[in-house]
Amino acid sequence: MGETGAFSPQRPIRVFLVDDHEVVRRGVQDLLDAEPDIEVVGDAGTADRALARGPALRPDVAVLDVRLPDGDGISVCRELRSRMPGVACLILTSFDDDDALLDAIMSGAAGYVLKEIKGADLVAAVRTVATGRSMLDPATTARLMRRLRGDEDDAQPEDDALSGLSAREREILGLIGEGLTNRQIGARLYLSEKTVKNHISRLLAKLGVERRIQAAVLATRHGAGTGTCGPGHGGRRHPENRCPPFGARLSRRPSRG
Repeated sequence: MGETGAFSPQRPIRVFLVDDHEVVRRGVQDLLDAEPDIEVVGDAGTADRALARGPALRPDVAVLDVRLPDGDGISVCRELRSRMPGVACLILTSFDDDDALLDAIMSGAAGYVLKEIKGADLVAAVRTVATGRSMLDPATTARLMRRLRGDEDDAQPEDDALSGLSAREREILGLIGEGLTNRQIGARLYLSEKTVKNHISRLLAKLGVERRIQAAVLATRHGAGTGTCGPGHGGRRHPENRCPPFGARLSRRPSRG
């Protein structure tokens, strides 16, 4: 991903398009290629094709449709970012779907726009995410996160559920909150992908949630697995980035003298 002002006709923004409709791909390509500082370096109509072609093309921006014949653009975004951490994913979709927007946020997408967007605005969106900025509306995102999290009054039941997780499950929950894929979590913890999936299934059951994104929000809210604790621990940082178990009482006292 380039820094602001780094792109030019001599070093254009490299864009990779993923949409199952060829007419849409061609239309977006014509629109973007007309800009001197943007170059469409490739496209794909399926998730498998996108993952096979994308990394080799070294795009700065991947423009992805949510719904694909063999998967979805949000999963493709997550996987592309696991292989190319610098790529900015811009979700371009016909569906104004709250859940899809939340999934996009948690997958690390830099932007989420509807296909009804004007051509000039889409060009501006590509430039925006290419320079490291976000195209997610702050007010909309805040509203959706509040809806998913629920009222603050639910904090104590959440703490009780989290305290029932094993140390390994808390560690994996923290990595889910960071947006890591199962493959990345396995590599980080030296576990097989199947073992990671089993741990995630168990921790979702213990937390009483059905979706990975709900667990990710809990992890973010409570600081699971990170050096910074959530509200229950006062946002403190602990040695070696190890947070005490959920529900543990901190006994550190200020030094005297």
